[in-house]
This record gives sequence, structure tokens and C-alpha cells, in this order.
Amino acid sequence: MRGRIEPGVRRVRAYLGGALVVDTTAPSLVWENSYYPTYYLPVADVRAELVEDGPGRDGGTVYTVRVDGAQAPGAALRHADSPVEELRDLVRLDWNAMDAWFEEDEEVFVHPRSPYTRVDVLPSSRNVRVEVDGVTVAESSSPRLLFETGLPVRYYLPKTHVRMDLLEHTDTITRCPYKGDAEYWAVRAGGEVHKDLAWSYPTPLEESRNVAGLVCFYSEKVDIFVDGVKQDRPKTKFA
Repeated sequence: MRGRIEPGVRRVRAYLGGALVVDTTAPSLVWENSYYPTYYLPVADVRAELVEDGPGRDGGTVYTVRVDGAQAPGAALRHADSPVEELRDLVRLDWNAMDAWFEEDEEVFVHPRSPYTRVDVLPSSRNVRVEVDGVTVAESSSPRLLFETGLPVRYYLPKTHVRMDLLEHTDTITRCPYKGDAEYWAVRAGGEVHKDLAWSYPTPLEESRNVAGLVCFYSEKVDIFVDGVKQDRPKTKFA
């Protein structure tokens, strides 16, 4: 078990089968990877029964979570004998094994929000043009620029400024704890169909509401010109 550990200050609740599994005002944020934290929660604040399953990763013990007739096998992990003292009285609940998570009274999705991630959406009058295989698929002088910690700037354009006749809606859906659920389009250009190059948030979460219904393209995979200047393609996990 490695990673930064910090005390959280938000009330955190998780539910399974409609029943409360944990309710705490003393969560711990543990960075098991460099992208986002995981909640480790005081065992004393767990309302469900934890039934031991056996050894887990990093010397921990895995438990089945049972509450009011619902159960989630292997959904809890404890490090009661951890050399890291802060972890000994905490339990990690598998995020996806729970039906719902709340920070205070707002439901959160995908994973806990990092206190070090910020999302800002700003209107701009810069001209943004998007090309795929040399074909202009979008151009706007009224984009909204989304700045998210750790990611390149994203250019969101009105659908009326996008060649929607070149876009084909796909079945892909992704979820973001800061922006919500995104729908995707493939782009037909250069004699090819480029899968999932563009996306939109039809009903984004409150902090990203200003990109609602706008279309964005992966700057890692298309050519973007800002005020006539071609931008370098960023190197990210989406490239």
C-alpha cells in the first residue's frame, strides 16, 4: 500500500441496495495512482456487516459487504496490520460495487473528486478551426475553452459551427466526476471513418454547465488551428 494520504473534510455516504453502507465525516483520501484519490473510510462509521473472504492485495484482507439483504462480494478491503498507521482502522469500499456515492448531499460518479483538480469554462472570441485529414469539420469564433487540471485545453464549439453531416453518432458513453456523461461521434473525412473523435455533454454537472450541448474534438487526434496557428498535438493518455 503506497501513496499520499490526506484527511478529507466532506461528509461521505455510500449505498447498496438502497441501504446505507457507510456515513462518515472523517474520510481519508489515498492516492493509489497519480490521477485521482480513493476514499478510505473509518471502520467505526460502516453500517453494513463485513464478512471476511480472505487475503487481498498488499497484505490486506478482503470482505463481503452485507446490508439489509443486499451483498457485494469482495467489495471491502482492510489493512488492519499495515505498517502505515493511518490505514489500520480504515476500510476501502470498491466504488463500482456500491449503488451510489454522495459527497455531502450531492451524488458523485466514477471516483472521488480530487481537491487538486479544477475545471474552468471560459467564453472566447478566438477563432478555432478543426481539421480531420485536411477536411475542415468545425470552425467557430465563439468557442468555450475548458481548462481542467492536468489536461490540455479543450475547445467546445456550438453544433451550428460543426459539420454535423460529417459526424456519426456512436454508442460510446464515458463518465467524468467533474463534467458528467458524454456522448460521442465518429467523423467521416479523408475517405475514412474516425471513431469517437468528438464528444459532447448534453446535461453536464453544475461546474461544467457552460459546455452543455457543445462539441469538442480530441486535440490529440485532429488538427486544431487557433487564430490561424496550428496547435501541437498534446501527448496524453488519450493520444
